[in-house]
Amino acid sequence: MKQQRALDPALLEIEGIPVAVTFRRNSRARRLIIRPSRDGKSFTITLPPRASRKEAIDFAQRSRRWIGAKLSALPAPVAFAPGARILFRGAGHAIVHCPGARGSVWVETETSSLMVAGDLRHLPRRLRDWLKQQARRELTAASASYARAMEVKFHRITVRDQSSRWGSCSSAGSLSYSWRLILAPPFVLDYVAAHEVAHLKHMNHGTRYWRLVLTHCRHAKEAQHWLRRRGGELHRYG
Repeated sequence: MKQQRALDPALLEIEGIPVAVTFRRNSRARRLIIRPSRDGKSFTITLPPRASRKEAIDFAQRSRRWIGAKLSALPAPVAFAPGARILFRGAGHAIVHCPGARGSVWVETETSSLMVAGDLRHLPRRLRDWLKQQARRELTAASASYARAMEVKFHRITVRDQSSRWGSCSSAGSLSYSWRLILAPPFVLDYVAAHEVAHLKHMNHGTRYWRLVLTHCRHAKEAQHWLRRRGGELHRYG
């Protein structure tokens, strides 16, 4: 059977806001289905095998009111700025600017604060870079631990700002994660690492795959529940 070419994404204007729409085919789909991405700002349309890209775009156009309502319901974004409160390892932390201090970013545990040194103009970038470093360190450690337990090896780890996935695993053995996992509770970050490392042995979500995940990560169900309820919140920050 000839493999169908991937469909190019589209950009729609909804109430003056550009909205990205991506498409994916599902051999078991019987109708067009539209769902918001994890960040809530873009949308994915699932197509049955015989549906065309034009049909999917027409479907999105007919869903404009529904898309607009979803966008309006999004929580307000929180910029990285002094006084703002963001999640860090699942707990609320206040951002505090320390212009006269030396160093970069550090945590004051007693006050649940993220202290950011240096020029105010560089605070957002400095805090984001530090959060990425923390995410990379913890995801690397968790991935290495699960790789040893599952008797697999990975090639490399990248940390990016992914809007549609918390993590991914390539056939070449490369793992990729969202840096925003450092904002979630540690057991959530740990589960995503287990989820992706398990794909190094099973590149699917079959019975053997889930048996492997649940054998080594007992809090997988709890983490999945947290991501379903609050995962979208992580995209508010920064």
